[in-house]
Amino acid sequence: VLMVGSPLFLVWTWLCLAVAGWLKRGGMRNGYTRKVFHFLIFATVVLLQWQWGTPVVLVFGAMCSLMVFYSVWRGPGNLFYEALAREKDAPRRSWFVLLPWLTTLVGGVVANVWFGPLAIAGYLVTGMGDAIGEPAGTRFGRHPYRVWSLSAVKATRTLEGSLAVFLVSFLALWLTVLLFPGLGHNPLWLFRIAAIAVISAAVEAVTPHGWDNLTMQVIPTALVSLWLAP
Repeated sequence: VLMVGSPLFLVWTWLCLAVAGWLKRGGMRNGYTRKVFHFLIFATVVLLQWQWGTPVVLVFGAMCSLMVFYSVWRGPGNLFYEALAREKDAPRRSWFVLLPWLTTLVGGVVANVWFGPLAIAGYLVTGMGDAIGEPAGTRFGRHPYRVWSLSAVKATRTLEGSLAVFLVSFLALWLTVLLFPGLGHNPLWLFRIAAIAVISAAVEAVTPHGWDNLTMQVIPTALVSLWLAP
């Protein structure tokens, strides 16, 4: 896996970052471009976890980490960096690239250790539900609200973005049930995934800026394990 997977994963991550960077250079806001990268990476992790399990995901995570570190090392003006670092996070743009990387890593490890293959539920909710919040808020948001931040950088979200998180999280959880048919044996499974989607949107709304890749992996996965698993 290391010999074959590492270079392939490194090239794939480079391509994902390059796509996001080219979109940014073409005029797309980095509120969108960073989520393009976010979605591509989590979609890849879902596929790898489903087909080959946690060890392969860890190898992919290591290669992805190298590209994120490279982007931060190159700094402002670099194609990859500008695709990931929000202008509104200045003067701590690099920190808010590294923090989501760290919380993604920790969230993935915790979800795998505690819940095994069901970690895919957290990948899907984070990769799809959390990913849609910022672009939806940027495009359609009319009702902003402040979010707790552990730094001096002010952070806001919107009610419209939170609604999008709920809707797409519901779809992500439905997909989880399709991938794990045993979860659908509970007669109330549809209502329960709706409840988990509501909680996921609430978690995304109250999580401190930059930390939601941790909470949005662990909490939905825990609820799927508690409420849906046989």
